[in-house]
Amino acid sequence: MSEEAKAYELSIEQLLDMVVEENASDLHLSVDIPPVLRINGKLNHVDTPALAPADTQRFMEAIAPQEHRDELKDRGGSDFGFSFGEKARFRVSIYMERGNVSLALRLIPSTILTLEQIGLPAQMKDLLFKPRGLVLVTGPTGSGKTTTLASMVNIINEERDVHIITVEDPIEYYHPHKHSIVTQREIGKDVPNFGEAIRRGLRQDPDVILVGEMRDLETMEAAITAAETGHLVFATLHTTGAARTVDRIVDAFPMNQQEQIRTQLASSIVAVISQLLLPRQDQPGRVAAFEIMVATSSIRALIRDSKTFRITSDIQTGGKWGMVTLDAHLTALYERGQISYEDLITKCQEPESVAEKLAGTGKKRR
Repeated sequence: MSEEAKAYELSIEQLLDMVVEENASDLHLSVDIPPVLRINGKLNHVDTPALAPADTQRFMEAIAPQEHRDELKDRGGSDFGFSFGEKARFRVSIYMERGNVSLALRLIPSTILTLEQIGLPAQMKDLLFKPRGLVLVTGPTGSGKTTTLASMVNIINEERDVHIITVEDPIEYYHPHKHSIVTQREIGKDVPNFGEAIRRGLRQDPDVILVGEMRDLETMEAAITAAETGHLVFATLHTTGAARTVDRIVDAFPMNQQEQIRTQLASSIVAVISQLLLPRQDQPGRVAAFEIMVATSSIRALIRDSKTFRITSDIQTGGKWGMVTLDAHLTALYERGQISYEDLITKCQEPESVAEKLAGTGKKRR
């Protein structure tokens, strides 16, 4: 048997083992290239021949339940989660590309990190004991939002006596009942959509609600209402920065509702945690950079009065509440040698200002 024929006999189990062993974040399986692992943010091709259409079809059939195969056929794609024995869980997206099946698998770590391991300041734990309000965890895809939320839910589960409802697409981290009751609902399996799940969830005696993604107007409205009516709500958005997050929510609503939404947000918002994941310079792995806004009376007034452009100034002076701007945190990571100058400048929000400050302190570019 030729070496090429042997390579095509790699099973999905062997590839998933490789992901776990290499601690890769993602596995991409597409026709005409070998399997690709994302390790510490960089793509690495497995040293085997390219995959054929039959290979990706076989991999898909090995892990996808029938309803997701049907959805792939009918709609061109489907998302789901599955357990790889006791080793790990994966979030999977299967999709059609140039008439062939492709797969993207995200490794969900088996252990839930502490807030300290994630890199969040100790004051953030206080947010988890609020009786009501909206906590937003934001950032681009792959920035670790799900990991941060899982850590927060785990702390509440261990230390509070409450009913937690999570609404996810798909469920990634499983939370066993500890001191709390945890009800986990999956979109498409347990409930049709996020908005419906939140509305129905309010009748299920919840104290804490986690919304996997505020992806549409209906979900945003339901989440804000839930936070207003005495529930602690955690949700994610694909935005960067506290001010942009507030603007993104307000701008999603029709003009005639925006003033009302600003008022609702001003009264219900507790914090915005915006995060990025960057490759480390000092050792293998990645490090999180954060912008943290905690809603003070001043910040609430800025939101209500449509002066979100001033929020950054309040964050800069809010260190005692655990607040930090993204640029300040990125600069601190750079000064500790944890990230590169290129990542500092390309990821910060005001690159010219950051470069000038570094030049003024006499710190040389590494």
